[in-house]
Amino acid sequence: MTDIVVLPPVARKEPTPTHLHGQTLEDDYRWMRQKESPEVIAYLQAENAYTAASLAGTEELQAKLYKEMLSHIKETDESVPYPDHGWFYWSRTMEGSQYPVYCRRKGVTVAASGVTRFDPVQPEEVLLNVNALAEGQPYMAVGGMSVSPDGRLMAYSTDNTGFRQYTLRFKDLTTGTDLLETVERSGSFAWSADSKTVFYTTEDEVTKRHNHLYRHTVGEATSSDALIFDEPDERFNLGVGKTRDGKYFLMEAGSHTTSECRFLSTAEPLGEFRLIAARVDDQEYSVDHREGIFYIRTNDSGKNFRVVTVSVEAPERKNWQELIPENTDAPLEDFDVFHSFCVSSRRELGLPTLTVTQFGEAARLGESRTINFPEPVYSAGAHANREFETTSYRYSYQSLVSPASVYEYNIQTGDSTLLKEQEVPGGFDRKLYASERVWVDAADGVRIPVSVVYRKDLFKQDKSNPLYVYGYGSYGYPLPVGFSAARLSLLDRGLVLVYAHIRGGGELGDPWHDAGKMMVKWNTFTDFTTVVEQLVEKGYGAVDRVAIEGGSAGGLLMGAAVNAKPELFRVVLSHVPFVDVMNTMLDASLPLTIAEYEEWGNPNEPEAFAYMKSYSPYDNLKAGAYPAMLVKTSLNDSQVMYWEPAKYVAKLRTLKTNDTALLLHINMDAGHGGASGRYDYLKEIAFDYAFLLRELGVV
Repeated sequence: MTDIVVLPPVARKEPTPTHLHGQTLEDDYRWMRQKESPEVIAYLQAENAYTAASLAGTEELQAKLYKEMLSHIKETDESVPYPDHGWFYWSRTMEGSQYPVYCRRKGVTVAASGVTRFDPVQPEEVLLNVNALAEGQPYMAVGGMSVSPDGRLMAYSTDNTGFRQYTLRFKDLTTGTDLLETVERSGSFAWSADSKTVFYTTEDEVTKRHNHLYRHTVGEATSSDALIFDEPDERFNLGVGKTRDGKYFLMEAGSHTTSECRFLSTAEPLGEFRLIAARVDDQEYSVDHREGIFYIRTNDSGKNFRVVTVSVEAPERKNWQELIPENTDAPLEDFDVFHSFCVSSRRELGLPTLTVTQFGEAARLGESRTINFPEPVYSAGAHANREFETTSYRYSYQSLVSPASVYEYNIQTGDSTLLKEQEVPGGFDRKLYASERVWVDAADGVRIPVSVVYRKDLFKQDKSNPLYVYGYGSYGYPLPVGFSAARLSLLDRGLVLVYAHIRGGGELGDPWHDAGKMMVKWNTFTDFTTVVEQLVEKGYGAVDRVAIEGGSAGGLLMGAAVNAKPELFRVVLSHVPFVDVMNTMLDASLPLTIAEYEEWGNPNEPEAFAYMKSYSPYDNLKAGAYPAMLVKTSLNDSQVMYWEPAKYVAKLRTLKTNDTALLLHINMDAGHGGASGRYDYLKEIAFDYAFLLRELGVV
């Protein structure tokens, strides 16, 4: 009996060239953009069937991986309750349930101190059971939740397709029922002080840009809501929120490089928003308030940001007074203002730091203390600090080997108290694992930070271990180095896991981002291949057992790196990859395109066209040998449309000359982030890992 050979789908070619700047972009698969076409759906389903057939024989491994990963998750669990206006809020997960349940209890005020404490005796109220919302839905995500100041109403938004198209609803918490009014295509939202008015943003139907701000009165039809602001610049999105003390609404218009903010008293929702400082190209600022003073974090005088203050009465830029100068060695990522203290969040050598400073008189700064962290590689940041008048500050901490924890920092004593560390069942022992921070030298002499984690008893720095390298490197986003229970399944099989903090990310502030975008984007790709080459040379992995992974803009990284040096890699996992750079960035009707000109460039300009074309993965595929690849996407992705990876795989199939696996998997019911349920998402990871381990020979 002979084995049945399963052949991949063959996509038909329909040449649709684009002529611009004296050049031609060839595209044989533009027809795949017709999402409602039966031919397109049939083709995508055929790709899924081929992928399933190609992974036949891994079902037992997938089940084993899923069982392992699930064993390390405490399925029934609760988050740390946090205080907010006399209540304590938290979420709960239950074994067998895909989604969280959001709850609250009334706090009890201690007479002697006036501090509100959590009291488990108080009755629990369920604010939102996402499992109930998800019944009968293939996908469910909560966009936001906000309880009114009087605690009686809640605004919340949900998406049931994965297209990140949210519906805003209002719930009466005294009865547990939703009100009749809803808002489609909603974004951010914020309550007035009297709990009767909500400001909210909505998105454009075509480009999904949040360009309108409306005012809604609870109980009235949303069709009569007043349009407060219309943002005409297609680079900018609108957002609305409030200062931590709840006294002012903040309406921010922001692009990738520029921002502008207006404010309005939450006690006067019928008033007019007032401008703080007009937008200036390549200048950003964010605002908070304390005792009649705006505290503003801004990069108006330097890329690493400073803090200025100005009175609410005269907030114009000419009146700004410097409070904290720019630190050229430590970019200021965030600045949190409370009644008696403030917290500066910076990055030093790519790692986060938290400095707590008490306020003195007249908005002057007093004593400062820095919160210290014990490991060479970690993530840390603010955690659910909703109260303005408080004597404590909560922060989260985790690392590649330490599970996520929440601490409460006492402002007076400087002591940190552990409130909770995430329990990792299933025999996890952190002493078995080690992490390192390694520095790699790029060809131009720039030093690239790299985070490494491995199981100590399985690691031999002799070029024998399978090596897995993850990268992103775009939008100034710092690649997080947190704990992952699922990752233990790779570490326990001897893989060395690497996170490359390449240029284009935000680990070293805006200058690091600027050094890997626009007309120097190639730095991102060469940084990544250099990291792989040097770590292999240093003995962290075997030259013929290198796996790489990236998603979205990290999928662009995968495509560009493979096109540049395919011989470096044995396996590639590419999630929702941005690989059809030219066709996407030439189509201004698509979501994100115009706003993204500030990240990639505008290909309608000849110089930008030539540079972007030089790295666009789809346009640079050529005949040759390629590593094994699993490319994943979702039909309802609104950020990287499904047709980009579909076209990429179809074209690559006609060019690759070796017999390595080339698989495309489409989630027909999800969006950019994949499956929404936690068990479904875990199965997706098991699917990926089974492919990875099979191709690396680790089974």
